[in-house]
Amino acid sequence: MTDSLPIAPPNRPIPDPTRGSSREGPAKPMRGDSNPTDSDSTDPRAYPLLANPHVVLSGTVDYAMYQSFRDQLRDAPEEGTLVLTLSSLGGDPEVARLMGDEVRLLAEYDGREILFLGKAVIYSAAATFMANFPADKRFLTRGTRIMIHERQMTKTINLSGPLKTLTATLKATLHEIEHSIKIEEEGFAKLVEGTRIDLDEVRRRAPENWYIDAEEARDLGLVLDVI
Repeated sequence: MTDSLPIAPPNRPIPDPTRGSSREGPAKPMRGDSNPTDSDSTDPRAYPLLANPHVVLSGTVDYAMYQSFRDQLRDAPEEGTLVLTLSSLGGDPEVARLMGDEVRLLAEYDGREILFLGKAVIYSAAATFMANFPADKRFLTRGTRIMIHERQMTKTINLSGPLKTLTATLKATLHEIEHSIKIEEEGFAKLVEGTRIDLDEVRRRAPENWYIDAEEARDLGLVLDVI
């Protein structure tokens, strides 16, 4: 990924949230009569469906959130564009990946368009979840911050027993770390796919907690627009 990758310009064709499924094709932009209240954001009336999301999630990303996610999906319309909103300081990255798989399967097997709207804070595992949406299906509200960081581990290893078994214990922990890094890299790659952000930049900035405000995220192509 390089800077030659296209960033979504403000007047690019976008999905019309007033229509049903993306199978009908993208609609023309609804910007002619917009009167933005902020020079760095778009009038939310340009995307009316975002005002009435079908799935609303907030709080810690955990299995309780996953259950709420499943329940709300079950009650959502079976056809047409689906809108999901999230506000979270983070949580369990594996639950974020699990919910992300649900989104991917729904989009791929049902052919549905699914839009993501991040509100206030999209930190850590919340950003992991957002990565499962294509960049041109992501939106943020004004003032929202994204935070990207590396996975962390706190673990105490107690060595006791025959020396050969101690080697296996240490190797098991090393394998856990190695595969966690691999999973993290996969998530970073999905997050920046189709954006102006290079994967190496994420690797460089994630260790120190990379905070990105909504307007910068839009300018980097990380999201389609800010409302």
